[in-house]
Amino acid sequence: MTQWLISAAAFIVSIGVLVAIHEYGHYWVARRMGVRVLRYSIGFGSRIAGWTSRRTGIEYWLSAIPLGGYVKMLDEREAPVAEADLPYAFNRVHPLRRIAIVIAGPGVNILFAILVYWLVFMLGVPGIKPVLEAPPSGSLAAEAGVQSQDQVRSLGGSSIQDWQQLRLALIERALDHERVSMEVTHGDAAPRHLTLDLSSAPADPDALFARLGMDLYQPPATPLVGQVLPGSPAAAAGLQSGDEVVSIDGQAMASPQALVKAIRARPGQRVHLTVMRNAQQHELTATLATRKSASGQSIGHLGAQITVDSAAWDAMRTVRQYGPLAAIPQALGKTWELSALTVRLMGRMVIGQVSWHNVSGPIQIATFAGQTAQLGLVAFLSFMALISVSLAVLNLLPIPVLDGGHLLYYAIEWIRGRPLPEAVQSAGQQLGMVALLMLMTVAFYNDILRLLG
Repeated sequence: MTQWLISAAAFIVSIGVLVAIHEYGHYWVARRMGVRVLRYSIGFGSRIAGWTSRRTGIEYWLSAIPLGGYVKMLDEREAPVAEADLPYAFNRVHPLRRIAIVIAGPGVNILFAILVYWLVFMLGVPGIKPVLEAPPSGSLAAEAGVQSQDQVRSLGGSSIQDWQQLRLALIERALDHERVSMEVTHGDAAPRHLTLDLSSAPADPDALFARLGMDLYQPPATPLVGQVLPGSPAAAAGLQSGDEVVSIDGQAMASPQALVKAIRARPGQRVHLTVMRNAQQHELTATLATRKSASGQSIGHLGAQITVDSAAWDAMRTVRQYGPLAAIPQALGKTWELSALTVRLMGRMVIGQVSWHNVSGPIQIATFAGQTAQLGLVAFLSFMALISVSLAVLNLLPIPVLDGGHLLYYAIEWIRGRPLPEAVQSAGQQLGMVALLMLMTVAFYNDILRLLG
């Protein structure tokens, strides 16, 4: 229950802030372009709080549904406008001014992401060194010559400093379907230059890493049981927080990853666990639950957090931290990388190369918000920057009802010298609404599947 409260609070705070700055972009530019603003609302639906400016007459609302917001402007298409006020109506200003007003929302989201990443890089981004596990035979990493405990130093000429950076770089490079150079080191040996052939690599991230055979190296360490979920197979078996899992079905467990793989490979099976508790050995039996992965595969589920003694990971930890000036290009590069990658992945979804299971809705976003909030300020700020980029890219899609659709209409009007016929615009709005509802349905469906495992 506490986890859900944290997730809900973090979701409302993060989405509220991001929507507020998005709508403020529209609001600020509209006023500079001579358009009269009637209302600035965070949320949709009925007003729950707010005030009206005595000087400008603008209403500032906090509304009931915290899933968006809007800026209401004077517009003849929505209500009659007095003759004296016509010069201040949105529909009467030049198309270029309307384009500036519309693009300001996503633009401010991008600027916000750059600012947040600049702050994050100055605070320091904690991560795990990109040290690789021995790849499975026949995988792309094995064919390239990757060995156990190789540390990736660069990919395609770009420096790689942590595991998350490597994963994003691999996803981006896989979309190009090319051969990419990779520099690795192994202990004190001289750097080796490998070639990773991504010409046949799948674009879908889940399938990509299975084909690559690249996993994070796990230092030899007995896995520990963290939190045990009530009513789970782990709880029924008598597992307790702090137990050291020595073996499963007689197979020694040398790392948390080994234990997770062993559990996932035994859906619905009855397994024998050997654990150490307070220096005493205990023999336990658990019947694993069965869940579905994102790809639809049946996997085993124990219902316990698997962790490890933190001392075993100290040598694997790294921090990327820069001064105020050096952090600027890092923030710009990070924002551009995520924006371009989001656009490319969306494009691959449309043509069927990337699964729609990757689309997340508000439930999954709220879950991530809660998790990052508990991890600390840097993690939560990074999450907000990522969602801000996603919000900007989504809004710029050329779908009527979104900012991108309005930009398309106004650009056509600017080129033609007159607006599109009302019937055409209305039909486009209806199609855009259907497309948006379909996207929301897919997102909620994926969220529910994840909740059900």
